[in-house]
Amino acid sequence: MENNNNIKVRAIITGATGMVGEGVAHECILSDQVESVLLVNRRPSGIVNPKVKEIVHQDFMNLEQIEKDFAGYNACFYCAGVTSAGKSKEEYEQLTYDLTMNFANTVAKMNPDKTVTFNYVTGMGTDETEKSWFHWARVKGKTENDISKIPQFKSTYMYRPGFIRATPGLRYTNKYYKYIGWLFPVGKLMSQNGFTTLEALGKSMINTVTKGYEKRIIYGKDMFILSQR
Repeated sequence: MENNNNIKVRAIITGATGMVGEGVAHECILSDQVESVLLVNRRPSGIVNPKVKEIVHQDFMNLEQIEKDFAGYNACFYCAGVTSAGKSKEEYEQLTYDLTMNFANTVAKMNPDKTVTFNYVTGMGTDETEKSWFHWARVKGKTENDISKIPQFKSTYMYRPGFIRATPGLRYTNKYYKYIGWLFPVGKLMSQNGFTTLEALGKSMINTVTKGYEKRIIYGKDMFILSQR
């Protein structure tokens, strides 16, 4: 397992206008291990920092105009995602599988020399066997599996958070978290894999690049372990 604190992380992050992506970007900005961050969002995130460059691009299925900006990075933290509620199977597959794979393949195309660690945020219940009764779980599982098959990546990790305790002060925290945050200590005692913090999630992503990890699928307990390395 790699353990190289001299690696400087240069990370592409998607989804920074959502709770998870913003939290990951926040930890990257704070970390001395992270040299630069490229945010790729459909709308401006409002994140301003000397480390950060942001590209606002509406169509993740058509990345040709911005693909040259992806070159020279050694990490991609793909935190964008949608709920399956209210969407047809076809729409959900396009937004979850097609867009993600196009983005991942574009990152691989522009960094073909096995330098990129690609982290994909899925969720608890994702089914890598692709046989679940739940359509969303099969689609997420297929996305995980096919990302892992991209040969240009150095390594890939599939993040499956359940309940995430928010980082205070961030802009895109889901509003209902302030009402249910008290559940975290009790829930973590009952299920270490099902509960994590946004801080641990972000720090662990950075450490997958600099230190690696022995598991491909990352649950809440793994995030805490990784974040402390």
